[in-house]
Amino acid sequence: MNKNLFRTKKYATSKIYRSRPQDRLGPEEEKPNVPQGIMTKCPACGNIIYTKLLLKNMKICECGYYFKVSAYERLAMVMDEDTFVETDQQLTTRDPLNFPGYADKLVKTQNATGLVDGLVTGKGSICGITVYIGVMDAAFFMGSMGTVIGEKLTRLFERATKEKLPVIIFTASGGARMQEGIFSLMQMAKVSGAVARHSEAGLLYITVLTDPTTGGVTASFAMLGDIILAEPGALIGFAGPRVIEQTIGQKLPEGFQRSEFLLEHGFVDMIVTRDKMRETLGALLKLHYKENPRYFANPTDKPGNVIEEKSENINKDKTETDKPENNLQINL
Repeated sequence: MNKNLFRTKKYATSKIYRSRPQDRLGPEEEKPNVPQGIMTKCPACGNIIYTKLLLKNMKICECGYYFKVSAYERLAMVMDEDTFVETDQQLTTRDPLNFPGYADKLVKTQNATGLVDGLVTGKGSICGITVYIGVMDAAFFMGSMGTVIGEKLTRLFERATKEKLPVIIFTASGGARMQEGIFSLMQMAKVSGAVARHSEAGLLYITVLTDPTTGGVTASFAMLGDIILAEPGALIGFAGPRVIEQTIGQKLPEGFQRSEFLLEHGFVDMIVTRDKMRETLGALLKLHYKENPRYFANPTDKPGNVIEEKSENINKDKTETDKPENNLQINL
């Protein structure tokens, strides 16, 4: 009989140590150090995208999702190189209602975005044609329209009317700014009046609706353009879909209030992809002004390099913005 059959078998064993993930990491210098912002996650498809590649692709994911762009990024995409000069940059609000916490939130948002308010306006050229342009920035109070935005838009149209130039406005707004109450709502009529005078002078006004364009902005100057363009998939309407569904007690159709739905129902003239926007605007401007060479600046087909005249320090410039000519005077 083989005596080895009854011997206790020996097995190789190892101890299992249960520890937290941070306990299993090596020395501090061995931990991976990934710079913040180097990668971006698409909220639509969930893909992780190299941020530089996303910027090169005009902030459009491979799945077709449109990331929001800042006002200065938008200007760099459509304006001829080194032609844009900003106007009314230091125009600031005095918080007309003394709304609790509004002044502090304004300063915090100004520091975070580098903007004084949610609209950048100025003059430059697109495909060689001189225009006045305004671009709303949803990063600033969701692009809500207050007294500053109303005043800047009014001045923009008044200058364009005086100089007989076309106007292009890129909208991105959640509507009126609640912290400014009735003063905010007054801007709807104020800007619409300036648009009407520009139109009576026989001048071209193009609006480009981006995501989102809602509330008082939609109910006023956004829908007054002679030509209304929109980006793909942009939410456009007065009230949001959830508000409408709760009010009427019904489920809305698929894609309701998206730019494709509005194009189908005649509210939008054309949907233009971001990479074709400059080309399309240039073609429309040339078509409108082809008989009048006075509108043509030095022709160039090279976009980019916006002249960005940001203030060095918004808080430091309080003495500058407190000057009467830089503060908004509301005329009832």
